[in-house]
Amino acid sequence: MTSVEARSVLATAEEALQLAQVEPERARRLALTVLAPNSAAGDASGANEAAAVAERALGLVARELDDMANATAHLRRSVDIATSAGLPLRAAQARMSLSLTLAYAGHSEEALRQAELAAPALPPADLGRLEQQRALILQRLGRLDEALEGYRRALPLLRRTGNADDEARLMMNRGVAHAYQGNLRAAEADLKRAAKAFDRLGQVLYAAKARHNLGFVVGRRGDIPAALRWYDRAEADYRRLGVSQAIGLVDRCETLLSARLIPEAVAAATRAAEEFEASGMEADLAQARLLLAQAVLLQGDASRSAEIATWARGSFLDQHRPGWAALASYAWLRATWTLGDRSPDSLERAGQVVDELVATGWVGPAIDARLITARLALGLGLVEQAEAQLHPVSAARRSGPAEMRARAWYAEALLRHARGERRGTDVALRAGMSILARHQAALGATELRVNAGARSQELASLGMRLAWEDGRPQRMLAWAERARAGALRWRPALPPADADIADRLSELRHVVSMLEDKGFAAQDPGPLLRRQAALEGQIRQKTWRAVGEHDIVVAALPTVAQLSDALGAAVLLEFVELDGALRAIALRDGRTSLHVLGPTNLVDAKVDALRFALRRLAMQRQAPASGAARAFADASDSLDRLLFGPLAGRLGDRPVVMVPTGPCHALPWASLPSLRGRPVSVAPSAALWLRAVTAAGGGRGTVLVAGPGLAHGDAEISEISRLYQRATTLRGGEAQSAPVVRALNGADLVHIAAHGRFRADNPLFSSLRLVDGPLTVYDFERLRHVPRRIVLSSCEAGQSFVASGNELMGVSSALLSLGARTLVASLVSVPDEVTRSLMVHFHRGLLGGRPPAEALASAQAVLGAADHLGVRTSGFVCFGAG
Repeated sequence: MTSVEARSVLATAEEALQLAQVEPERARRLALTVLAPNSAAGDASGANEAAAVAERALGLVARELDDMANATAHLRRSVDIATSAGLPLRAAQARMSLSLTLAYAGHSEEALRQAELAAPALPPADLGRLEQQRALILQRLGRLDEALEGYRRALPLLRRTGNADDEARLMMNRGVAHAYQGNLRAAEADLKRAAKAFDRLGQVLYAAKARHNLGFVVGRRGDIPAALRWYDRAEADYRRLGVSQAIGLVDRCETLLSARLIPEAVAAATRAAEEFEASGMEADLAQARLLLAQAVLLQGDASRSAEIATWARGSFLDQHRPGWAALASYAWLRATWTLGDRSPDSLERAGQVVDELVATGWVGPAIDARLITARLALGLGLVEQAEAQLHPVSAARRSGPAEMRARAWYAEALLRHARGERRGTDVALRAGMSILARHQAALGATELRVNAGARSQELASLGMRLAWEDGRPQRMLAWAERARAGALRWRPALPPADADIADRLSELRHVVSMLEDKGFAAQDPGPLLRRQAALEGQIRQKTWRAVGEHDIVVAALPTVAQLSDALGAAVLLEFVELDGALRAIALRDGRTSLHVLGPTNLVDAKVDALRFALRRLAMQRQAPASGAARAFADASDSLDRLLFGPLAGRLGDRPVVMVPTGPCHALPWASLPSLRGRPVSVAPSAALWLRAVTAAGGGRGTVLVAGPGLAHGDAEISEISRLYQRATTLRGGEAQSAPVVRALNGADLVHIAAHGRFRADNPLFSSLRLVDGPLTVYDFERLRHVPRRIVLSSCEAGQSFVASGNELMGVSSALLSLGARTLVASLVSVPDEVTRSLMVHFHRGLLGGRPPAEALASAQAVLGAADHLGVRTSGFVCFGAG
């Protein structure tokens, strides 16, 4: 447009203003047209008014695009133009927009001053909008009570003017304020009304923001799958509109933190901070770094967390945001608590943090800070001071999100313990554990369930400590079971878009196959590696949306009588770590006993040394070199003395059911002198072992699979197939994922000879290599009827990632969770030729009527006639019923 009438130019500027927060790019083009040198606008007054409106539109566009520096510059120009031209209404409207922009940039005091300057010249239609905006600034300052009062005053003003979009914005902002105060029901109601209103008005961007905030609210309630669904829906709209997702990353980071998805949370917070810093959004930058402090603490770097939290607190104070400064103080307190500071000075500082959080209305953080303060006081013998902190927390145990109620029951347990009520303490701890168990089941996805297990450790540790102090082995066993492998109690739920996950798994197999193809070696692997990472991320995020069982009844723990009946002549050994020492609960002939084994760190080091020695021995074709053999003998003898010296009188020569803890989950038990030649069954928990032993029914038929690239795989399957003449055998081009999965469904016995890969970085992508690529844990989770007995003769196929609470992720743990009765697999590398001989002997034992654990022990003993072979076959373990 080269020439327009004055009225037309002003109308164009007004149109740009209306579109600034709906279609930012179109608004920018219209505003620049108005400001172009050849744009004729009649008299100077008309030109100035159009220019003031256009500059305001450009400021709002820049703010929507997170460019605070340009937004502030355009809005200041709008104020100057309108003031110089004697246009008080236009100047006041520009000040109103400038006010919120300054708040985003971290200049809160000036933001409030600009709002006060704008008020006298504004008509009633704009006064409601200004009141709402002031409330939002107060909300960002952490002054939530004042903010909610501001929204209360603004709402009738907005309704009188009939401005539906401003009313919807108020509902959205008020919903977030309610969420910060912990009033999640009111928050969700406001945000759903806002989203519907924006949909009716055709305001796609604001509808997306409302749905994003719904994700934030339901995430705070603990419904992680629902939160992620809301985030994904909103972010699809953000991408389509070309809007920055930095704010979304902050809220998603908080949800990821609550689900203990720590690497993803760190990445989200880091990326958000980078974007905020580049765009000059100082207020949001401080919030992103505060979340980063929380994320790196959970990642294990408490020192860095304390440093980031200190920086964030200083930034919030500079911005006159005491509420957020209190949150940063809370992050610092958690970091210093983790670092082990238990001094009187730390107690005094903790009390100050509690006061700050209470004064500024942070309910959840105040609960946690009170617990830390109380534990500091108890450690210093200040019982009355501890009780003063615990009473307000305990009162929250009847309502609210699951984690908050569980923390409140923990506070109640500490109160009862301080009063010497040991039975009452146990009852309170069990109530908290029950809440967390139901929450864990409702998550659906294995990864989220595993991470949720970390929340129960404080409750379980106190329960175990009391049982140990009282010398109550049966109660100790019950507490060990409550705190162990909870994620494996329920079958993983599949998300609604199940077929979509199947498609992505298929593409992932294709990508990995190309990467492993020797013909591809000369090409740049970068694009394929990036596609692999993207596919894995998409698969994980889709499974997170799965919903588990909400109205479950937490299964009763197995009784000693039930376990004893199932054990028969065998001995159950359940290991626990408590206060730096490895301990064991032994159950034999209906009698339980407690045993101290040794320092946990020493056991961990010996397990690592043993596994390293076994890896060296596995790579040697001839008799093992003396150095590796001595290292193996030293580690195995030392571990044997540590673990079984105190238990010698309980073991005798009986079969053993082993329930490990921590690094012992990776221990090849047959390598220890006390267990060589002895049937050993390994299970994640006594409850899962009992479930496997007592499982009814069985599958049909035998399936044998030979994967590609395994030197002795075909020969191994050929020999075994002669033992099972009616078996379904898949090898060569037939050993692909689809036919293998079909054959596995409902089988009685499955033997897969294929390369295995354990992914410590991403355990649910641990896999077996088939012709068309990896068969991952996610593929196994899609089986409707898992095989009854499974043999995986691949290297390290039995290994699992061990998270807090002895929660496990890997191929072996997944198959046991899905209902497999028995699994035989290796925990370390075993040479192909040794594996072949071992497997043939093992299957002969099975066909001779021996149970799997006995058949495996017998096969290992037969090959032990040659010492070096016996050592190298010890990597195989029998999991489950045995």
